[in-house]
Amino acid sequence: MTGTTRTSEGLDTRRRKLLFRSWHRGMREMDLILGSFADEEIERMSEDELDQFERLLEINDTELLPWITGQTQIPTGIDLPLLERVLEWRGRVASLTV
Repeated sequence: MTGTTRTSEGLDTRRRKLLFRSWHRGMREMDLILGSFADEEIERMSEDELDQFERLLEINDTELLPWITGQTQIPTGIDLPLLERVLEWRGRVASLTV
C-alpha cells in the first residue's frame, strides 16, 4: 500500500512516473509529504515545475527532510521555487490537522 489517494489514470507518462517516485522514496516520512503533495498538485504542474519536481526528487531524503520540516535552513544556491510551494502546502496541511 502506497498511501496515495489518487489514481494515475489520465496522467501522461512523465507525471505517472513522478507520482510513483514521490510515493516510493525510501523514507516513509518523505513518501507521505511528497506523495501527498504530488497527489494534489501533479496534474496542475507546468513543464518547468515538473523539471523542478524531478530535481527535488533527486535530493536524498536525509538532506531534504530537515529542510521541509524546518530543522535546517535550505542551503543557498538551491533554486527550486517548487520547494517553496511544497513548504507552503505542508504548512496549510499541518494547520488543518492541529
